Amino acid sequence: MIAIDTNLLVYAHRRATQEHEEAKRVLEEAAQLPSGWGFAFPVLAEFWSVVTHPRASGRPSAPDEAGSFIRSLVEGGKAQVWTPRTGFEKRLMAAAGKLGIVGVRVFDLQIALIAKEAGARQIWTHDSNFAAPPGIRVHDPLRQR
Repeated sequence: MIAIDTNLLVYAHRRATQEHEEAKRVLEEAAQLPSGWGFAFPVLAEFWSVVTHPRASGRPSAPDEAGSFIRSLVEGGKAQVWTPRTGFEKRLMAAAGKLGIVGVRVFDLQIALIAKEAGARQIWTHDSNFAAPPGIRVHDPLRQR
């Protein structure tokens, strides 16, 4: 199963980004995977924060535009949305300590741990510094094309 990071959703949503067409193709590819795909719940909040921000590049997306985009992925693209399970905070803090994760990189680790616990074995991101725990491979599908 494949997990998708926020940046790929933002690029696929934002037509004005240089990565738009490639990111759209990546999501279409993920939607065809027999093993399934999805994203961690915090990705939704981060996506919303970026695309609806009043100072977003270009113009901010209206809430109905952002919501419609996510619904199309879940309903039409069969994306799964994963939520943390009971006790997640303990597992996150333990992993952050063990891996030496500090600062904002804990947000990446949070996303990757939720995805891993949901069964993902890879996370696709365009973040070259993405923090993931052992057992989940980080892959940049935009660099590989």
